[in-house]
Amino acid sequence: MQKTYFWHKKEDSWAILIGLGIVAAATILFLADAANVLHLFNMKVSGWSSAADLGPVLTKIALPALSIFTFLAVILTIGAATLGFLPQKFLKGFIFLYILALLVTVLGANTYVKAMQLESPLLALIVGLAIGNFIGVPAWFSEAVRTEYYMKTGIVLMGATLPFTIILQAGPAAIIQALIVSIVTFVSIYLAATRLFHLDRRFAACLGAGGSICGVSGSIAIGGACRARQEHVSIAISLVVVWAVAMIFFLPFAAKALELPAGIAGAWIGTSEFADAAGFAAAEAIGDEAAVRSFTLMKVVGRDMFVGIWAFIVAVLSVTLWERTSLNSSERVDKREIWNRFPKFIIGFFAASLLTTFAITSMDPAVAGTYNKEAMVLFKSFRGWFFVLTFLSIGLTTRFRELALVGWKPFLAFAIGVAINVPIGYYLSNHVFADFWLDL
Repeated sequence: MQKTYFWHKKEDSWAILIGLGIVAAATILFLADAANVLHLFNMKVSGWSSAADLGPVLTKIALPALSIFTFLAVILTIGAATLGFLPQKFLKGFIFLYILALLVTVLGANTYVKAMQLESPLLALIVGLAIGNFIGVPAWFSEAVRTEYYMKTGIVLMGATLPFTIILQAGPAAIIQALIVSIVTFVSIYLAATRLFHLDRRFAACLGAGGSICGVSGSIAIGGACRARQEHVSIAISLVVVWAVAMIFFLPFAAKALELPAGIAGAWIGTSEFADAAGFAAAEAIGDEAAVRSFTLMKVVGRDMFVGIWAFIVAVLSVTLWERTSLNSSERVDKREIWNRFPKFIIGFFAASLLTTFAITSMDPAVAGTYNKEAMVLFKSFRGWFFVLTFLSIGLTTRFRELALVGWKPFLAFAIGVAINVPIGYYLSNHVFADFWLDL
C-alpha cells in the first residue's frame, strides 16, 4: 500500500521553508531599503586575546546575538512542533544549544584559537565531543540536538551563497575531477564493504557516500534514500568525522612538505577531505586565499553537488534491485518510492542558488554589490550558525565508546577508500588539472 507523503512532516520540507524563507525575506527587506533590519542579524565577532578585550566584544554583539536567537528559536520551534518533536522541551534545549553555539563563535574569534586554525564548526565539534563524552547530555537537552534538521537547513543556505554565476566558474575541470573522485571512491568503499567484509549493501552505500561526496550530509542523504538502519548511518557519520579530523592535520602538512602551490593544495584538500567545515579549516591552514577558493570550487561546488545524483541512483537501486529479493515475483515495486526517498533539501539548495542568482542579475551592478555586502553576508552568517549547531549536535551525540564498537570491518572498508582517494586526488590536482588550479 502506498504511504501518504505529508510534506510538512518532513525535515527536508522545513529545511527548504526556513532556508528559502530567510533568502526571500532578506531580499525583500533589502529591496525595501530596510537594511537596518538586516543589520540586526549580522553579528561580527571582533578578534580578542585577553579578558580585557572580551568585554567590549560581548557588548557589541549583544543585540544581534539576541535577535538571532529570537528568530531561530521561533522558526525552529514551530518546525519542531510540526515535525512531532516536543516543542517545550525543544525550546528549552535549544536555549542551551544556542548558548553553546554563541560561546563557540566567540571563542573562535580568539587570536590564539585562530592561530591553531580552529574554525567555529570544528571547534563546535570538539566542544560537543567533550561535553557528550565527559559530562553527558540530559534527556531534556537531547530534544534539541537534531543533526539532520540543522544540517539540511545549512545546505539550503549554502546554495544561497553559491549563485549559479559562481558555480559556472568552476568550469568542466572541477566537475570532471569531482566526478572521477566520487565514482572511484564510492565504488572502492562499496565493493570493499560488500565483497571483502560482507557488510549490508545499504550500510556500504552510506559508507561510500560519506567518503566520496559530502561527508555527513552524504551519509544522511544516501541513508534516507535507501532506508539504511539508523545505526549504520550513525557509524558512517562517526567514521566521516574521525577521518575528516585526521585530514585537517595531514593534508596541509603533506601539501606544505611537497611544496604544492596554494591553488593545487586547495584542490587536493577539496578532493580528499570528507567534511566541508574540516576542509575549510585545512584549506585555511595553507595560508593563502587561493587554497580556500580552489577548495570551495572542488569540494562544495564539485563534490557536494553530486549528493542529489548519488541519492537518486541509490534510491533506484534500493527500490528496483536490493528490495526485490523480499518481494513475490508477481509483486511490482512502486516507482513513486524513488521520489519519496529522494532528499528534497537538495532541491532547496538549487532553488536558493537560483533565487540569489536571479536577484543579483536583475539588479544594477552597484546595487548588486551592495546586496552582496548586506544580504549575501547575512546568508553566510546564518549558514555558519546552522553548521555550528550541526557540529555541536554531532559532537554531543557521538560517543567514543560507541566508536570502539564500530568494528574493524566498516573502519577498514572506509580506510581502503581513503587510501585510494588521497593519491588520486593528489594526482588529479597536481598533474591532470594542474593548469586549471594554477590559473585560478
